[in-house]
Amino acid sequence: MPDDHDTNRLMPGQLLARGVSRALRSHDFVSVEELTPTSGLRVDVMALGPKGEVWIIECKSSRADFQSDHKWQGYLEWCDRFFWAVDSDFPTELLPDDTGLIIADAYDAEIIRMGPEAKLAAARRKVMVQKFARHAAVRAQAARDPGFVGLVPYSLV
Repeated sequence: MPDDHDTNRLMPGQLLARGVSRALRSHDFVSVEELTPTSGLRVDVMALGPKGEVWIIECKSSRADFQSDHKWQGYLEWCDRFFWAVDSDFPTELLPDDTGLIIADAYDAEIIRMGPEAKLAAARRKVMVQKFARHAAVRAQAARDPGFVGLVPYSLV
């Protein structure tokens, strides 16, 4: 049963990210939110597949949100596939045809169009998997011990 308390405290993009993360589990992907692949970039969702695939998903809650994003092309060099996640009311004709498309809500999502594959170099993949692992570990530790002030801020992971 949906938890209305959660949907009231999360921003629209965070709700999309939650639905995307839930759906990706059915494809055997695990995910983290708000990961920084490099200085100046922060992805909404990074997913890691069962064979080490790295996907980046950018969640856009409105036309204005999409049109104000001038950094998204910088994400392409940090993943094997790139996707936009939007809700069913989003004008999808605004999104580039050569990117993936996911239609999502707060509870689920569906991959409508696969993003083209551009395999990461082995060294870059290793860096991204390590960033993913560290980010996930810090988030898990913060969930277990929310009062501990020695945790590194998520943005530095």
